[in-house]
Amino acid sequence: MLSRLAIIALVAFSSINVAYSASATCNGRFPNPITDYCWSCVFPMTIANQKVMINSQEDVDTISSSNPFCLCENPPKIGLLTGFWEPSRLVEVVRTPYCFISLNGTKLDVGIHAPSHAQPRTGGPTPSAFYNVHWYMNPLFYWLEVLMDDACLEKGVFDLAYLTELDPLWSDSTLSFVINPDVVLFSNFVAQAACAADCISASMGFPEKELYWCAGCQGSLYPLSGWVNARVSPIQASSLLMQRLTAKMHRELLMWAASGRDGQCGYYPQPLMDKTNYKYSMVYPVPQTQKISGRCCQPFGRTSVVWGAGKSFPVKGEDFVYQIFRKRNCCTGNLIN
Repeated sequence: MLSRLAIIALVAFSSINVAYSASATCNGRFPNPITDYCWSCVFPMTIANQKVMINSQEDVDTISSSNPFCLCENPPKIGLLTGFWEPSRLVEVVRTPYCFISLNGTKLDVGIHAPSHAQPRTGGPTPSAFYNVHWYMNPLFYWLEVLMDDACLEKGVFDLAYLTELDPLWSDSTLSFVINPDVVLFSNFVAQAACAADCISASMGFPEKELYWCAGCQGSLYPLSGWVNARVSPIQASSLLMQRLTAKMHRELLMWAASGRDGQCGYYPQPLMDKTNYKYSMVYPVPQTQKISGRCCQPFGRTSVVWGAGKSFPVKGEDFVYQIFRKRNCCTGNLIN
């Protein structure tokens, strides 16, 4: 599905006069796979439900059973349960439409209008804002050839898979109701007040998956659009939209889950994202590699007050790139002949 979307986008781009340019309003660089990623975020790793590599990293229990063995039917396989955090997607949050930070700050002039970054309500204490977001396939383990023969890894290359500039639902919170009708259940004070508890939970560990309409300390996960009604800081707003797009990808079945017993034999559809299965780390403008309490990544919803300090600055530090790590459980073993 993602590859099909990328092909459609490329065909659309090739059918019009596309100009590539380096713009003063579009800064960026190619991510350095060695120095720009928080590699310790792939831990802890588990084998047979036992943690063998922790490295001071946080984990979530996605398999409550103590049975270390697993069995898959297609293809037939018996083995041991393993677990790790798989680097899977790269997300850009940009002010300028068609500005691709991770493609060395390339700006595409495709002739198709898309809304730009906006802050129309500046008189109040919490101004609103709008950003576009880009979704990249980025299975680092595979395309870096770290573990080429491991059947538990998602296979693919670095590839632009989704851009909100071409999605009319992203710029219109009312229109996004088409894929997000449950937003009406949480557009009230009580539901939004519950997000404070999610913020506390995420800042102490992992967020509460039962409060699925909350994005922890970043605010409300709904509606699934690019408008942030309470923009506290650029880090808060960009982190929120990164989480929203991930939830949107799940809702549209463009992102599948990979954890728990259901994920031991492959990926499976999960229209309602389990936010406890994700951690993320900033890649641009300042790579989040300096560890705080032994860590350089955080679960969805955690406050950015500590780790986000100094990560945003004028001109070249107002667009952001985040690497997403997804919880992966897999049945590692031999095929049954």
